[in-house]
Amino acid sequence: MTKDGKLRLGLSMRYLGYHVAAWRHPSVPADGALSFEHFLNTARKAEAAHFDMIFFADGLGIRANDNPKGSLARDMRNAELEPLTLLAALAATTRNIGLVATASTTYNEPFHIARKYASIDHISGGRAGWNVVTSWSDEEAQNFSRTENLAYADRYERADEFVNVVRSLWNSWEDDAFVRDKDSGLFYDEAKLHTPNHKGKHFQVRGPLNSARTPQGQPVIVQAGASEAGRRLAARCAEVVYSNSHDLSSAQAYYADLKGRLAAHGRQPDDLLIMPGIAPFVAATREEARDKYEELQALIHPLSGLAALYGQLGDLSAYPLDGPVPDLNTANTKNIGSIAQNLVEVAHAENLSIRQLGQRVASTFGVRLLIGTAADVADEMEHWFRNDAADGFNICPPILPTGMDDMSDFLVPELRRRGLFRSRYEGTTLRANLGLAPSVFQRIGGAS
Repeated sequence: MTKDGKLRLGLSMRYLGYHVAAWRHPSVPADGALSFEHFLNTARKAEAAHFDMIFFADGLGIRANDNPKGSLARDMRNAELEPLTLLAALAATTRNIGLVATASTTYNEPFHIARKYASIDHISGGRAGWNVVTSWSDEEAQNFSRTENLAYADRYERADEFVNVVRSLWNSWEDDAFVRDKDSGLFYDEAKLHTPNHKGKHFQVRGPLNSARTPQGQPVIVQAGASEAGRRLAARCAEVVYSNSHDLSSAQAYYADLKGRLAAHGRQPDDLLIMPGIAPFVAATREEARDKYEELQALIHPLSGLAALYGQLGDLSAYPLDGPVPDLNTANTKNIGSIAQNLVEVAHAENLSIRQLGQRVASTFGVRLLIGTAADVADEMEHWFRNDAADGFNICPPILPTGMDDMSDFLVPELRRRGLFRSRYEGTTLRANLGLAPSVFQRIGGAS
């Protein structure tokens, strides 16, 4: 739980919402993922509700196969704006809300990333955050002169060094290095310039960064890895972690494990905020919330449902869509593993058809689903918050922009009534509003 007893809230704004059929909903602009006005409208709603930040996940390609045939053409996740370009535009048109976007350490160079996020931090007055990821798909690799992606260990080894280089570049200049004295003609103090001169296994980067130290000192570092390598990276340098736990016990175990790793790096538990993702369907009554969910479920195209099952259960398109889910030993399975077995067991226990199981799996891209009144959803959030499972939540609305309206109209007032969420911003930077310690200048390797 955070020191001030307040939840941190982020709004994930990728695509048109976190439901696979979001683009088909009557209230959603089908072309919104390429519309700046769509994102600006939603960002301003989040800012008016005093959310800590907006967040854009990203991938460097269309990370999906057309299985079964025709399913990919029905997927909205194939045309979107480049997130750093979008953040720069939003930085100039918002005032308080934090601005976080993903950038891969696999198919970028440290100098590019350091410079871009430093620029956004300057443009926004100190509201930038970098979500550190490694690229995992062969579809992305094929966009960068490779036939397949880097091996897992190589990706994380590169990421670890990549982050070190970026941080050293952000520390190229001390806070007061640029004196800009017109009378003497001195623009910067040479003693306060520190050239990284990084020479490592993956990168040779001299520096310095051609940008002053940023308003936050350094942009906030965000991370989302749940793997062992991801946890090691988060413990060393992340300040916010997006997690994807679906039950309290696993969320508590993840929270305790990650917080417990910080001391080895000279860090305190409050130096890292853990924010699980949730996809809320919230309304004035439980029936209305359920109706919202069912309305979207009915818009899932059958091929989209089959595509959601393909990775675990193989191609089920030859079976009757409204018939029972076949046993694993009779289905044309691609992978027979624990996840596949669990899916079949759930389908049989609840008498779900192939259509219904596909709809359930496809619905929210794997994010934890909450359906109910504001009190119902707030009860779950508060329980996790007060029981060492979360410091806040990454809200993944099923549809945008009306999903953000539901947060403003129902959920945020309920959280405020309970004293769990702010009614005004505490500071002018993302770091300050998150309650994170100021970034103090500290040289990371290199030579002057």
